[in-house]
Amino acid sequence: MRRLAAMLRRRIWRDRRGVASLEFVLVLPVLLLIFMSAFEAGLLMTRFIMLERSLDMTMRELRLGQFTNPDADLIKSEVCRGSVILKDCMTNIHVEMQPVSTVTWAFPNTRTGCVNREEEINPPNNFNPGQPHQIMLVRVCVAQDAMFPTTGIGLRLPKDSGGAYGLVASSAFVNEPR
Repeated sequence: MRRLAAMLRRRIWRDRRGVASLEFVLVLPVLLLIFMSAFEAGLLMTRFIMLERSLDMTMRELRLGQFTNPDADLIKSEVCRGSVILKDCMTNIHVEMQPVSTVTWAFPNTRTGCVNREEEINPPNNFNPGQPHQIMLVRVCVAQDAMFPTTGIGLRLPKDSGGAYGLVASSAFVNEPR
């Protein structure tokens, strides 16, 4: 028995072959997790920035009176046209436009509804173009899929029943008289 233990000690514990592959196998999952999390965070940030920019540009055109008779479908199409990186934007977008009371300065306290792609029923469009000199709050929510939904930041994102997370952008402007 002692001979066997001595032989194992000499052969197994002192043998240096395969040490690098063992380190590689131990470190590779951690590096992949970091890479996938960084990629997901970058994609999330890019989508959000493109949505914010597109909403700002659309609201600028609306303020300047470049749209006649604006409605929810027009705002949706303009926001989707400007945010080129969003996948299936027209089917996954929800737009709300509501006036803000200048007496109470009470902003809508309800959460912005997003499109649930698993159900036929979607939140109603609260779209009120408002009156001249009225402050308007616009909120847009777009449902998007995570690139890596089971790892890193994709695992932590709040998702709906279909596995999509909601990107929410908001803007405010004053209706100019025509």
